[in-house]
Amino acid sequence: MTTAPAIRTQLAFDELGTPLRDTTFVVFDLETTGGSAETDAITEFGAVKIRGGEVVGEFATLVDPGRGIPPEIIALTGITDAMVYTAPRVEAVLPAFLEFAAGAVLVAHNAGFDVGFIKAACKRLGYRWPKPAVVCTVRLGRRVLTREEAPSCKLSALATLFRASTMPTHRALADARATVDVLHALLERVGSLGVQSLEELLDYLPEVTAAQRRKRGLAEDIPNEPGVYLFRGPSEEVLYVGTASDLRRRVRQYFTAGETRRRLREMVSLAVRVDAITCAHPLEAEVRELRLLSAHKPAYNRRSKNARHAWWITLTEEPFPRLSIVRRPRDGALGPFRSKRQADESLLALQDATGIRPCTVRIPARSASASPCALAELDRCGAPCAGRQTVEEYRPFVNAVGSLVAGHRLDALHHLESRITELSTAERFEQARSDRDRMCTLIRALDRGQRLAALAAVEELIAARPDSAGGWEFAVIRHGRLASAGVARRGVSPMPVVESLVASAETVISGEGPLRGAPAEEVGVVLRWLDRPGTRMVRCSRPWTEPAQCAARWRPWLDRADRARAALVVRD
Repeated sequence: MTTAPAIRTQLAFDELGTPLRDTTFVVFDLETTGGSAETDAITEFGAVKIRGGEVVGEFATLVDPGRGIPPEIIALTGITDAMVYTAPRVEAVLPAFLEFAAGAVLVAHNAGFDVGFIKAACKRLGYRWPKPAVVCTVRLGRRVLTREEAPSCKLSALATLFRASTMPTHRALADARATVDVLHALLERVGSLGVQSLEELLDYLPEVTAAQRRKRGLAEDIPNEPGVYLFRGPSEEVLYVGTASDLRRRVRQYFTAGETRRRLREMVSLAVRVDAITCAHPLEAEVRELRLLSAHKPAYNRRSKNARHAWWITLTEEPFPRLSIVRRPRDGALGPFRSKRQADESLLALQDATGIRPCTVRIPARSASASPCALAELDRCGAPCAGRQTVEEYRPFVNAVGSLVAGHRLDALHHLESRITELSTAERFEQARSDRDRMCTLIRALDRGQRLAALAAVEELIAARPDSAGGWEFAVIRHGRLASAGVARRGVSPMPVVESLVASAETVISGEGPLRGAPAEEVGVVLRWLDRPGTRMVRCSRPWTEPAQCAARWRPWLDRADRARAALVVRD
C-alpha cells in the first residue's frame, strides 16, 4: 500500500505574518561580572541591528559595573577595572540600548542569560520591559542541526561550522557579530523547510506541541480587532475566556512557541472552535470577559477556580448589633474585600475603633444576665451581656460604625491612631505594628468601598476617552455597570454617537447593597477606566461625589505607614 504525498497549501498573505526578510533583528551580547542577573552587573554591551540580511546599525560600549571585576572574568574577557573606570554606568546605557532595540526582535546566543540581565536592570531602574519577541540561536541550532553535524552548540563551535566572518572572543560586539552570521545560516536552513515568517519561526521552536500546530486553523476567521475570545471544547463547553487588543494575533499565539504554559497547551489540544466577540474598546472587552467568566466558569481560567466572591462586613439585626462577615451585603456594609483575611483584619480594627462589642452572643434587649468576659475587665467592652449597658447607651457605638463607613465622621480612625501612638510610647512595638497594619487594611477598605459606592449611586454617567487615532471611546455607565460602549472615529461628530449609545444602552435597575446590586469587580474595572488620565465626563444624571469625611483623607497617613513598613523589611 502506498501513501499519498502530503499536499502543501499556499498560505494567504495575512497568514504569512511578518516575512523574515522584513523583520528587524537586534542581535546582542553582554559581558558581565558573573552569572547571576540579581547579584552581578553588566560590563559591556554589544549589539548589531540587521534587516533583510544587511547590517543597519551597531551599538557597543563598556559599562562601569560599580564594583570590582573578578580575576577569572578578567582572564576570560580581557575587560579590566581600568578599562571600565571611565565608562558610563548602566543607568545611562540601558535607555540607549532599549531605544536602539525598540520594535525589533531580540536575538542572542543562550538568550535566557542575556535577556535575564536586561530584564533585571529594567526592573531595578524602573523601566518597563517591552516584552519583545526573542530568538535564541542555541535553541534554534539544536532544533535545526543534528548531533552528528554539531555535537556542540557553543557559539565558537557554530561560528566555526558556518565559517563566520567574525569569530567570538568573549567581547560583546565581536560575539554579537559572530551570532549574526550564525543566525543567517540557521535561517537559511529553516527557510528550506518552509519557515518564511517570524510567526512561523517562533512556531518552529521545540516547545510547540503537535496539537498546537494542528489547531492553528482555529484562528483563520478571527478578525484583527479588540474584543473577547472563547475556546470551546467538544461539547460546546467554554474552556477558556480571554481579552485582546488584536483578537487574531492573540489567538494565534496559542499555537506558537509563545505559549509555554502546560495548562493552556492542554486546553488547546481539547479545543474544537474559537469564538470571537469584537468590542468597541478595551473597557468593553474587560467587562465582557468578567461577565463571561461568571456565566461559564471555564475550567482553564484560574479566575474561575479562584472565584473572586467579595466579602463584606455588616452589622447584625438585633438589639445590640455586632459585626459579621457576610457574602451578600446590605446597605451600609463595609467592603468589598478580596479575601476573608482582609475582612477579618478590618473587623478587628473596626471593633477597636468604634467600641462595638466583639462577642458573638445574641443579647436580649432587656434583662441580660450573662457573666461578662475578660474584655469587659480590660475596658474593651461595655458588657451589655451582663446588663451593664442599655440599648440606648450602646447605640453610639453602632452609630460610630455607620458614620465611619458612610464617610460622615472620622473620629474612629483618630482613636485608632492615638492608640497606636500610646503603644509606641509605651515601647509595645509589636502590638503597635500589628494595630498599624490592621488600620492600614481598614483604611484601604473604607477608601475603596466609598469610591465604588459613590460611582454605583449615579444613575447614569457618560464618559469619553481619546483613542490613539484622533477619535473618542465612549462608555455609558449606569449604577456602576457598563450599559453601552462605542467609538467615534476621527472626523465623526461625537454627540450623535453618544445619543445613539444612550438610546440603545442596557437598562440597569438599582439593587440592594452599597453597590446597588452591581458586581464589585465590574464596578472596580469601570472606576479604573474613569480614573485614567485623559478621561472626560460628557454628562451625569446627578453629581458624582464622595463623602466629605471619606477615608481618602487618610492616604498620606497610609503612605507614611507603607514607608515605615518597607524600611522595617529592609532592616530585617
